[in-house]
Amino acid sequence: MQPELSGSDDPEPSSTGRRFPRRTAPLKITHPGGVITETPETKKHDSRKSTVVQRFPVSEQTRAFIRRYYPGVTLGEWNDWKWQVRNRVRHVEVLEKIVNLTEDERASVLKRTGNLPIAITPYYLSLLSPDNPQQPLRMTHIPVGGEFVRTPGEDPDPLGEEHSTATPGLVHRYPDRVLFLTTGFCSTYCRYCTRSRMVGETNGEYSFSTSQWEKAAQYIEAHPEIRDCLLSGGDPLSIGDDKLEWLLKRLRSIPHLEFIRIGTKIPVVMPQRITKSLTKMLRKYHPLWMSIHFTHPDELTPETVEACARLADAGIPLGSQTVLLKGINDDVEVMKQLMHRLLKARVKPYYLYQCDPVSGSAHFRTSVEKGIEIIKGLRGHTTGYAVPQFVVDAPGGGGKIPLLPDYIVGRDGDDLLLTNFEGGLYRYPDPGGSTGLAQQVLRESGFAA
Repeated sequence: MQPELSGSDDPEPSSTGRRFPRRTAPLKITHPGGVITETPETKKHDSRKSTVVQRFPVSEQTRAFIRRYYPGVTLGEWNDWKWQVRNRVRHVEVLEKIVNLTEDERASVLKRTGNLPIAITPYYLSLLSPDNPQQPLRMTHIPVGGEFVRTPGEDPDPLGEEHSTATPGLVHRYPDRVLFLTTGFCSTYCRYCTRSRMVGETNGEYSFSTSQWEKAAQYIEAHPEIRDCLLSGGDPLSIGDDKLEWLLKRLRSIPHLEFIRIGTKIPVVMPQRITKSLTKMLRKYHPLWMSIHFTHPDELTPETVEACARLADAGIPLGSQTVLLKGINDDVEVMKQLMHRLLKARVKPYYLYQCDPVSGSAHFRTSVEKGIEIIKGLRGHTTGYAVPQFVVDAPGGGGKIPLLPDYIVGRDGDDLLLTNFEGGLYRYPDPGGSTGLAQQVLRESGFAA
């Protein structure tokens, strides 16, 4: 059941200075158990629960949001990830009580049925601007008309995962590793999702169960060349502790499976999920790695930093995966800020993805040249730890192809001619080498600048 919101009092600035929409009446929120109102007793109870039960940080921006839109909710409830899931905002009637939707946004929310519905956790909604439709986080989670425009080259399954499926939910594309799709559920749906075909109301076409998991595990057992398994979905961390542990334990029983990876956005959109009980369970199944999907520096809140700290303290190496998105993070300074803040949170920048040509994604995609420009703007201008690998996941199942700025100028005899991040020309002795010959021929032919 979704919360029913009505009214609010005067706007209150958050810690970032932005204001929430002005309302004319006190807000109340209806839960399955009825309308909860805040009294001095519940405030006292709220304080006790927030300091004793959960001990999870709540930023000032989030506190202002709770006071405005969820005044009857205790911090203990807010920090309960299951409460966050139950109270995801999924309908326009609720969303427009918090966000001043444009006509395009409202029409698109209503039109979007079936796969990739709107779903935003209350926590992540607190990060969205109520008034600015061009705010990066808002653009990535509230649909617009561009989602319904299909351009040449787009496909519901751009990476050809369906053609590489070994058993239901298990994609075996690379020789030594598999992609294990564990669930079609995400707590929050990104509008540019590569797997939009399989999340939301898909009429049972994509089903996930422990019996399916067992068949996938049996396939891995029968193929000793598989040494690496990536759990994805949907979002694997949306699965409850007991069921997730069942899967991890089953995979750990396979002798030749050397390590397991988890791909997730949960620490970003619902950091409350990273409980101490979860991290205690995860650390039993090392070597375990985690790739976290970050989009913009604004996602590095105190809550998300705490979630990353808990995972890192559990001995889980963390890497980031970022999709390059037009008007959202396609800027060198924005990307540099994101990568620096990730390193401070103990997350190593791993991949920068060119946005996949999934159906309805044209309004999100930049040119490939823009991605190379960003990498060039990072390399040499910050630590190498902050420079991700820019890749195109080749349509049709070709796998990840790295793209780099070309620093090879050509050759001069036994010398390889190179340029650095400042544009200087340098010679490297490379007797007998052939690297750079092609560039030299092109330059001498007038085909290269």
